[in-house]
Formats: sequence, C-alpha cells, structure tokens
Amino acid sequence: MGNRSRIKVVKIIIFILILILLCIMFYAIWKIIDFFRFKPDKIEDNATEVVTVQPQEGSSVAADESSVETVQEVPGEPEEVVQTYLLEYAPLSMEDIPDYTGDPWYVINNNKPDFSEEDKANPTFEYYSDMDLLGRCGVATACLSKELMPTEERESIAGIKPSGWHTVKYPELIDDLYLFNRCHLIAFSLAGENANEKNLITGTRYMNIQGMLPIERDIADYIRDTGNHVLYRVTPCFEGIELVARGVHIEAYSVEDSGRGISINIFAYNVQPGIVIDYLTGDSWVE
Repeated sequence: MGNRSRIKVVKIIIFILILILLCIMFYAIWKIIDFFRFKPDKIEDNATEVVTVQPQEGSSVAADESSVETVQEVPGEPEEVVQTYLLEYAPLSMEDIPDYTGDPWYVINNNKPDFSEEDKANPTFEYYSDMDLLGRCGVATACLSKELMPTEERESIAGIKPSGWHTVKYPELIDDLYLFNRCHLIAFSLAGENANEKNLITGTRYMNIQGMLPIERDIADYIRDTGNHVLYRVTPCFEGIELVARGVHIEAYSVEDSGRGISINIFAYNVQPGIVIDYLTGDSWVE
C-alpha cells in the first residue's frame, strides 16, 4: 500500500506540473500574439481659429512599437502607403498618463498630435483594426472629409456588445441613467460608420459626452465650414487583459492649413464620477 500511495502522489504531482507548464505556455503564446497584433478598416482649406482643449498639461508620450497585420486595401489606395503608416505608429503607454483628477482630458505634447509627414501625405482612407483575442477594439484612423460624413440617419446599435459591456443604471448619479454607452471610436457624425463592432467600445456616459463629443463636434464644424481634411486617430487604451479601456487617445490634425485649424492630442478618461469600475470585467458600484 505504501508504494501504491507514493505512485499516486507522484502521478498527482506530475499532473499538476503539466497543468502549470501548459498555463505558462498558453500565457507566453498570448503575450507573443498580443505583442505582434496591431489594431488599427478603411483610410480616405484655410481656417484661422484653432480648436484646442485646456485641461492639465502633460508631456510627450512614447510607447513600444507594434507590428502590422495585413491591411485591407481600399479601391484606389496604394497598399504600401498604408503599410508604411501602420509600421510607424506606436500606441500610447498608459504609464505616462496620470490618474484622473477631475478633468475629462489629459493634454499630451501641448496638443500636438504625433502624425508623421508621411501620415499627412496619405491618400483618403478609413481603417478599423481587427479585434484581438479578447474581443477588444484597436486603433481606428481616418482622413476625414465632407465625403465621409453620413447622409442618412443613424440606425440602432443595440445589438452590439463591446468587450466588458454591462447594462447597468445609476439614476441617482447619471442623468441618462445608464453607466455605459456604446462609444464610437470614430464618431458616426464624422465618418458614417455605425454598427461596426470594430468601431465600438464600452465607454462611460461621462467619457462619451464630456470627453469625446466636444472634440467630435469641433472637428465636424471645422470640416463643414472649410471643406478641409482632418487626419484623425482614436486608440482605446487597455491595461493587460482588462476588457474595458482605461480611456481613449485622440489625435487630430487639419491637413490643408498644417494644423492651424485643428490640432488635438489628448487622453480622455473612461471614468464616471461617483462610480468605481472594475476594468477587468466591467463590473461597477457606487464609490
């Protein structure tokens, strides 16, 4: 009996070690895939008033370079141009963003976006990243123009459930009742993209209305008034394997007037005053 018991114990230990090794292997594979994935699907004159935002200032942020997935070519668009653009893009590092202190935005690099000269010379396009293994959106970017703006009314997007989505109400704290909105990375008003799951994230009512909407309105007004193009990039910022983004990095640059009309580089916080959010799962509770 003693030998049999020892054999069972050894088998159990070996089984546990195998499970641990498998977990480590799967985690390593996930990290490799996450490192090489890129989430930025389609990429397409003379104002004097500059649109800026004025919360607390920050300094320029850098991040690790990302690799590129195959880009779906838009008719008439040189694929190599978009490939070059994606290879040069580096997402924001959350380590350089301070905690939320009351302002909906954190200004980066004095509101000067990080577009290269090659970016500014790209042809008209929109691009929405493929979602990652956790179902999370990646960067969305476009060269906005009047031609991209919608000509029809927006339809329902209630059937889409972005990563981390919860339908939860806080009527005592939120006028619109609901904590989360389905937030477009590139607003429907700017590009006409609506029920595109690659363009929708779980965002708080506060971020959607206070953080993103004012910028979207300013850009839409600028394009209508001038007919100029605006290079626009919105990147949801996740930490680790969290399903809800900590915020979005928004960059915008008016092309024809070299940024004199629109120059924006901010981080909008995905928070809701008075509510605590578990970004890993999307759960929430009153602070």
